[in-house]
Amino acid sequence: MIKITYIGAGSIQFGPIIVQDILMSDVLTANDLEIHLMDIERSHLDHVVEHGTYVSQKLSRNVKIIATTDRDAAIKDAHFVICALEKDRNVYWSQDFHVPRKYGFKQVYGENGGVGSLFHALRNIKVIMELAHSMEKLCPNATLLNFSNPEHKICEAVTRLTSIQTVGLCHGVFMGREQLSQLLDIPLEDLQTKACGINHFTWFQEVKQKSSGEDLYPKLTEIEQQGDWLAQWHEIALGRILFRRFGQWPSPASNHYGEYLRWAEEFVIPQLQFFYDPAEGHPWENNQIPEGVYTVDRVDYEREWTKDWSKKLLPVGSTEEIQLENEDGSFKSSGEIATLIMESIISDKKQWLEAVNMPNRGAIPNLPDELVVEAPAYVDASGIKLVPMEPIPEGIAATIRLHASIHQLLVEAYQEKSKDKLLQAILLEPTVNSYRNAVDMCNEMLALQKEVLPEIN
Repeated sequence: MIKITYIGAGSIQFGPIIVQDILMSDVLTANDLEIHLMDIERSHLDHVVEHGTYVSQKLSRNVKIIATTDRDAAIKDAHFVICALEKDRNVYWSQDFHVPRKYGFKQVYGENGGVGSLFHALRNIKVIMELAHSMEKLCPNATLLNFSNPEHKICEAVTRLTSIQTVGLCHGVFMGREQLSQLLDIPLEDLQTKACGINHFTWFQEVKQKSSGEDLYPKLTEIEQQGDWLAQWHEIALGRILFRRFGQWPSPASNHYGEYLRWAEEFVIPQLQFFYDPAEGHPWENNQIPEGVYTVDRVDYEREWTKDWSKKLLPVGSTEEIQLENEDGSFKSSGEIATLIMESIISDKKQWLEAVNMPNRGAIPNLPDELVVEAPAYVDASGIKLVPMEPIPEGIAATIRLHASIHQLLVEAYQEKSKDKLLQAILLEPTVNSYRNAVDMCNEMLALQKEVLPEIN
């Protein structure tokens, strides 16, 4: 019997599609399978159970789907634990995004990089470290498959402070591959790539055409030089500059890798994504967060004038529920690789993984060993092993090493409950330009998020 536990399974967008992925797997459903869905609110799980039951019946799977609010019961004797959680995402992300900018720190957002990401990380580290410590007691040999952001900061806390085998999963590199496929006019299935770096700040060391073996970087250089600067500005304008200066194509998009750079604001559109009228209250007080805060390039400006201001907004970055079925009635895949990893470990069939987040341990020679990097890997019954990569260009590596120090200090701040260590991490952050403002900002964020942050003294 295989037991898969999903923590944070009540997500409207993510829960049903991940359960669907599992149920679509012939390998995972070949024998008895139990899927344990856990969320702090039992009512949040009803739609996931309902959809999972529907998929299971339609595919004639012999599967038990069990919903619970008891985390420890859910993970006991599990083979795999999937983690995808975020508490009151709109409320706390709006604080992560807006408060540091109030103090003059011009971060692009604050999700995985930027000052705000330190508090985003601490909130989720608090919960996921509790999960990891329980796993050490109840399922010590299980693999933790983490989807929660900030991927690298969370995974680094777990790998530094526990014995749990942890891998962070993100589709950022797949977004970069889609950009390359579009620019080069080559089908994705004929594109061979290798990319590495840190999550949301990854760089393609190899871009080749599978069928011919041709190195596509010369063609990419020519195509990029011909491009109108305003074409796909929000998505790749910053990426084009990074490509020109550092020689490798970055992923996933400007609003992600821009979080790691002090000067990135020149290439994003801050007026809309950070607009709100403070005279009417802050977004975390009234839940009126313009949807452009995360997807400014996809906002429909030709809209009706009248708005229902009482309507609760979707999570930042969300536009609609994911479509779960194709037109012919077959089920869609999420495109995530969690199921592929579980299949390979169970079947001992070696598989290539485009990108995972794990401790470096020499895979990228000029980055620290304990830093959680994003790189390709192979997986089989023996586990997940990063593929050896070439050294990253020094200009990129220097930026990553700075963030490696920030990550280390953040983990130490959590472990030692140290405000001094947190302030050190904040003061290293590239967008921070004032000691006094850094202290004031830190104090405000600690007060605003006191209920959900770990103890910091």
